[in-house]
Amino acid sequence: MSKLRQFINKTNWIFEISRRFSRVDRNGRSQATSKLATLGICFGVMTLIVVMSIMNGFQMSFIDSIMEISSYHIRVSKLDDEHFMDLYETCDKNKEILSVTGFYEAQTLMAAENEKEQAALIRAVDPSIYWTDKGFSKELKMINGSFVLDDNSIVLGSTLARKLSVRPGDKVNLFVLSGSDDVELFSSDRIFTVTGIFTCGYSEINSSYCFISLADGMKYFGNDAKIVYGIKLKESNADLHAINILKKSLPQAKYQSWREYNKTFFGALRIEKNMLLILVAIIFLVVGVNIYNGMRRLVFERRNEIAILSAIGARSSNIQSVFVMRGFFTGLIGSFSGVILGLLISVNSSFVFITASKIMYSIQYIITAFFNPENLMFVHENSLYAVYAGIDAKIILSEVVMIALFGIAAPLFASWAASKNVLKLTVAEVLHDE
Repeated sequence: MSKLRQFINKTNWIFEISRRFSRVDRNGRSQATSKLATLGICFGVMTLIVVMSIMNGFQMSFIDSIMEISSYHIRVSKLDDEHFMDLYETCDKNKEILSVTGFYEAQTLMAAENEKEQAALIRAVDPSIYWTDKGFSKELKMINGSFVLDDNSIVLGSTLARKLSVRPGDKVNLFVLSGSDDVELFSSDRIFTVTGIFTCGYSEINSSYCFISLADGMKYFGNDAKIVYGIKLKESNADLHAINILKKSLPQAKYQSWREYNKTFFGALRIEKNMLLILVAIIFLVVGVNIYNGMRRLVFERRNEIAILSAIGARSSNIQSVFVMRGFFTGLIGSFSGVILGLLISVNSSFVFITASKIMYSIQYIITAFFNPENLMFVHENSLYAVYAGIDAKIILSEVVMIALFGIAAPLFASWAASKNVLKLTVAEVLHDE
């Protein structure tokens, strides 16, 4: 008999004994413990998938806006004017690179006609960027006017426009402007017409960013203003590889990855996500302890059967595998059910939050109407649910697989640890107890 056939026969024997034990325990305490453990794994996996998916959507709304509008995946600076064509040629040959965009940046104190002032970061870009850069136009949504950058026209962030109390058609002056020695620090002649107001997923950009054309940037930022090139990649994680390729062709330029740009902010988001993962994963630890205690009781209750199996020649490791397989199926069923429920809730997260909001409002309304009807006018739906419903959950396959494997591993390890006592039981000890 081949080794494969022996392995299959042994596995079938272990599975059959485990199934018979489960059938006998169907109405006992062990079965109740097994069902509760399965439900614990199911709800743990479901909760973790939903929380992580919504957290991913929440964080990616910030990260995507920063990388598509502000930082790009790679920034190239300190590049001589005679080498900028070499940069475009190198990027055209690299299939990982989607686009290259040149821009100027400067700090400004902007003043409106109503004498309101606000500090801002002004960026000079190609007027066609809104139509040629799909990532830029996807994240930067126009809510008033249009993204038109003619001579002396400007597009403002929504919060910045609100603080200045301006709208399309109004005038703003770049009263204070940073730049080279040939730029006047204070001036009342840098008048721009607001042509559009935008919003994005990151409030810092909404409150501080504005855009003008490249021609106006060259005109007002001075002769010493240095152009910066923003590079976007198909995959954000390919930034280090792309930088190494660019350095071989243009070693004199300075390169900055998105990992370095806003490093503190991205680090805070990563720590927040990891801490949330650890806190929710404690569910599996609690379930694992319950499975361990339940399995120890099951081993004690099945000591007669264990002794009989030993007497007919079954190895201790095979008997232990019977209980380990039971823990494996507990984790497998719980994880599979949890993954299905978690994915369904994540995909329909908006509906779930809206429904939860209506249910909570109805309960609060009924209780207030019954006990304190004069305060019904103060009962309103919680606006936070609408905020949560507006977050698009982002499901990452690798995280779902990791969570499911963790849900299987917890009861599997608990069953293995609890069933180690099987190796210590002997036929003589069982008969003596009887």
